[in-house]
Amino acid sequence: MELLDLKKQGIDIKEQIPLSRYTFTKTGGPAEYLAFPKNTAEVEKLVKATRIDKIPLTIIGNASNLIICDGGIDGLVIILTELKEIKVEGNQVTADAGARIIDTAFAAAHHGLSGMEFAAGIPGSIGGGVFMNAGAYGGEMQEVVDSVHVLTRSGEFKTYSNQEMNFSYRHSIVQETGDIVLTASFKLVPKDRLEILDQMHYLNALRRYKQPLEYPSCGSVFKRPTGHFVGPMIIKAGLQGKKIGGAQDSTKHAGFIVNKGGATATDYLNLIHLIQRVIKEKFGIDLHTEVRIIGKEK
Repeated sequence: MELLDLKKQGIDIKEQIPLSRYTFTKTGGPAEYLAFPKNTAEVEKLVKATRIDKIPLTIIGNASNLIICDGGIDGLVIILTELKEIKVEGNQVTADAGARIIDTAFAAAHHGLSGMEFAAGIPGSIGGGVFMNAGAYGGEMQEVVDSVHVLTRSGEFKTYSNQEMNFSYRHSIVQETGDIVLTASFKLVPKDRLEILDQMHYLNALRRYKQPLEYPSCGSVFKRPTGHFVGPMIIKAGLQGKKIGGAQDSTKHAGFIVNKGGATATDYLNLIHLIQRVIKEKFGIDLHTEVRIIGKEK
């Protein structure tokens, strides 16, 4: 097997590892194979191995806005958190896919570059943030991304411009193509460093005040329907605080589902489906998940 040959060559590949060790919800079944590439060359070799071995390939970043089902994931799961270099040149910041969005935003701030203040508290990785056009407090990735360097599933390196990324609300073209984000470059503007940091600290204080950061969660669960806010609808429907197993709709922010202890991915999914069903019945609105749900149900 090509994949196991790469393991013998020194690439970090593990077998049957619970993904709950890596997800922000602390839930999720095992990966059949799990790899932590240290550079782009290793990513390229791993992707090629999955084509030769004809096994599925799943890419994960910081696993913050993600639910992995309790049955786990077949084939190879690549976690990109070892690819975390951040470079600042002039008004541009370039970050590897596994770099944390928070670290990238603060690197920009310390170099007096403005534009990523909105991202100061987003816990995901650059790759995941670009993949889903992550946003907060009125800002989104699409406003600052200059270009995105990817590896296609067929093994070709390619660079997308901002326009070619086809960004929209919680969407980018790589969701459709399956391309693997390797690096992203951000075009920012000079500004007083202390002003930038003040704004970032202010937004992080707001986040701590409003969000249930004291419990494991996958962040904001649902996309915002046009003309509506999810949290108030959940409250009006009488679902805030609703608990299924160890998963609870947060009493601090109704748009979050937290792990109060011992939750499974199935608990999360059952609570999500209940909220979707009740909101549809009471308000006639279809709630779609912002959180990415992958893997097999048990």
